[in-house]
Amino acid sequence: MLGFVQRALFHNIALKVVSLLLAIGLWLAVARDPIAEVEMKVPIEFHNFPDNLEIDSANSTEAQIRVRGPERLIHRLQVADVRAEIDLADVRPGERTFDLTSRHVHVPQDLEVVQIIPGQFHLSFDNRATRTVEVRPRVTGNFAGGMQVAQVIADPPSVTITGPRRRVDAVDAATTDPVDVSGAMTQATFVTQAYVPDPLIQVVHPTPVRVTVIMGRSEYHNK
Repeated sequence: MLGFVQRALFHNIALKVVSLLLAIGLWLAVARDPIAEVEMKVPIEFHNFPDNLEIDSANSTEAQIRVRGPERLIHRLQVADVRAEIDLADVRPGERTFDLTSRHVHVPQDLEVVQIIPGQFHLSFDNRATRTVEVRPRVTGNFAGGMQVAQVIADPPSVTITGPRRRVDAVDAATTDPVDVSGAMTQATFVTQAYVPDPLIQVVHPTPVRVTVIMGRSEYHNK
């Protein structure tokens, strides 16, 4: 029996010693690695967003996340390594409060999430709407004596907008960046952009807008 134990103990003794030394070295490396923490701000990712809905609130959709783990891993951690995910598969038009917990945050192995700010966030949703609205250029400038703006022509004269239905329905017209006609005596043409001030409304397929301003004599000057 003793001989069997000795043979089992000393069989491949060199390999066993190397394995033991590697295990001890790994344990010592981990034991010496201090624990560190880092905070980072990451965007909240929305998954399974219904095709017919739009977010109808301009609340921030970022989270401040504090992560703890071995210092060597914390030093290598990038913002792209941390993801906060919310599933929107069951949302409907209206208001909704979401919990944001560690189960919604994904970090690399051997790291843990110790704090999430905010722990909850609130969003409103509305059906998506699309419609065509008039383009009304903004004209500015100091006009020559006796001159006034007689006509303003926008080409294209309208644009298509899309966004939450409530906001789209409230839009009267799109506008443009200001065009300065100071000193113009007959007419002047400018190339600019049309937009809607509401940040939750987008212009569909935006293209440059040519604004032609035609000047004329004021009635007061003619008299």
